[in-house]
Amino acid sequence: MANHPAPPLDITDDDRTTLTTWSRSRALPQRLVLRARIVLLAAEGMPNRQIAAKTATTQPTVQLWRSRYASGGIAALELDQPGRGRPTQHGQEVATKIISVTLGKPPRSMTHWSTRLVAEQVGVGSTTVHRVWREHGLQPHRTRSFKYSTDPDLEAKVTDVIGLYLHPPEKALVLCVDEKSQIQALDRTQPLLPMRPGQPERRTHDYVRHGTATLFAAFDIASGSVTGRTYARHRHQEFLKFLQVIDDRYPAVDIHLVLDNYRTHKHPVVKEWLAERPRFQLHFTPTSASWMNQVETWFSILHRQAIQRGVFRSVRALIATIARFLDTWDEHKHPFSWVKTPSEVLRRPNVKAISAAVH
Repeated sequence: MANHPAPPLDITDDDRTTLTTWSRSRALPQRLVLRARIVLLAAEGMPNRQIAAKTATTQPTVQLWRSRYASGGIAALELDQPGRGRPTQHGQEVATKIISVTLGKPPRSMTHWSTRLVAEQVGVGSTTVHRVWREHGLQPHRTRSFKYSTDPDLEAKVTDVIGLYLHPPEKALVLCVDEKSQIQALDRTQPLLPMRPGQPERRTHDYVRHGTATLFAAFDIASGSVTGRTYARHRHQEFLKFLQVIDDRYPAVDIHLVLDNYRTHKHPVVKEWLAERPRFQLHFTPTSASWMNQVETWFSILHRQAIQRGVFRSVRALIATIARFLDTWDEHKHPFSWVKTPSEVLRRPNVKAISAAVH
């Protein structure tokens, strides 16, 4: 008696859409692509023998994934039996030795371990070292820097500045003010080669300097609006001019300025000007903690989006680019969300707090 073909698989419309996407994917593992094709062909009522021939596999494999889908749906197609893949050649003892060597001092004249150096030391292959590193989150090639503030008034200043961010005063303005000095107008010695499919934008390594400019900026933490002016230098004279710009733009309102400890901000002439305008109140960030000034985040955006890859044949061209960026930012302005409390920032070690304080 001839064998009867298996009945068509019953699959939902959502599963059919997902499996169709899988079957055409070039990014998914090929085993998932194969399983999706098997189930789709089985849903069409194609016999197992024909499915095996069409997918270049075996009938037991077709029967396996038909039954897996019938019992567990798409989730069952993503599961592999324990033991799949090449077995591990080295045990925990070798992994422990690799970790111990990696955490130890590298050979003389070397600053850090590489997979080949550790492999030679332990007597295994470099791929084994790489696997152990990946499993245990070891990355000797990477490093991070940090700096603790030694300001004697650290706690008071952190509490003061973050208090302004989290609980800004009513009927008052909080502006984060600073200057981005020595912005270079750099020109390339040859024209840029534009991006093409499969090829990034290319530029010459050497460049020509055409001078520098300094940008003074005030970031409104409530609205995200930025007031900016460019000057040739960044002395107290230029800082006073910028304060006058702020004074003119925001009349008849109390203003709280968040500043760093640059001596220009504490010049006697500046203090005299501020004494005549009591509506201005200054709040200084701790030394070595300029990252607490939110305008620094905006400076970073400016640098990445408008300056870093720019080509400027003159300081005038650089200033014009900065002015356009200021106009564009004003059209789509938004504030930054400060998410760390003073106690979280002051908790040591606070390296992660530095990068996570502002979103």
